[in-house]
Amino acid sequence: MASPLQKNIILYNMAVNGSSACQEQLQERRIQRHNSCVFMAICCIEALNVESLWRERDRKSHKSGLRSTVYSVNGDEYTGEWMDNLKHGKGKYVYKKANAMYRGDWIRGKRSGYGTYDVKDVSTGEYVRVYAGHWMNDKKHGYGTYCYSEKEYYEGGWECGKRSGWGKMLYANGDLYEGEWSKDKYCGRGILLLANKNCYEGSWKDGMKHGPGKFYYMDTGKVYNGFWVKDIPKCGTLEDPAGTEGPITKKLPIPEVKVVNPTKVLEETRMALIQKRK
Repeated sequence: MASPLQKNIILYNMAVNGSSACQEQLQERRIQRHNSCVFMAICCIEALNVESLWRERDRKSHKSGLRSTVYSVNGDEYTGEWMDNLKHGKGKYVYKKANAMYRGDWIRGKRSGYGTYDVKDVSTGEYVRVYAGHWMNDKKHGYGTYCYSEKEYYEGGWECGKRSGWGKMLYANGDLYEGEWSKDKYCGRGILLLANKNCYEGSWKDGMKHGPGKFYYMDTGKVYNGFWVKDIPKCGTLEDPAGTEGPITKKLPIPEVKVVNPTKVLEETRMALIQKRK
């Protein structure tokens, strides 16, 4: 089957040789090609006009400095400062779907600096403080306090939205941890004070007791001092510094060990050696 290019060559040769039908067909194709080029030129001009109009409208709506409330299509609203069409400076952002509000610093369209994050209480309609502290690139970063509930909160360092560095965590059941964190887990040196007053002080890894550490049994006064691996004590000593073991037991003499008939034993041994040599 001939390609379009080969068909045009054959048609051109036949027109040159005097075929009137081929000449008319060739002329018709030239007209179609011309009209196609004109149509494409018109489309390009219209596209340029539309782009110019869009750029002009964007220039007029360019947001910089302090603006009144700007509403988004999803129902969110922002009131505050702008720079180059981005939220920049001080501002308040209300999240409609999440029933939450951020109030604080912005840098190039993202929460960065110091800010607070509140969530609306459905029963009262008032905003309740959840987080107060520093941000970077829309994530908690730096020092801040996060309230998980009325009885549970964390205060300390954050990195990329996770608890990292030195911090204190109070749990709803009464447990209290203060020490080092990494990616939302105990990691490094820290103290865990349990609600029953027992206490662990030592090394942590991935949220578990790992490395040298002491566990204080406050109900008995004993202390386990040793090495831990993944929350399991592996090697150590159980000490009783308070002396609650009771009175020391009396030492008893070790009885003397004697051979009943040493002469007989020696004679039997001598006879056994004589028999062995024979």
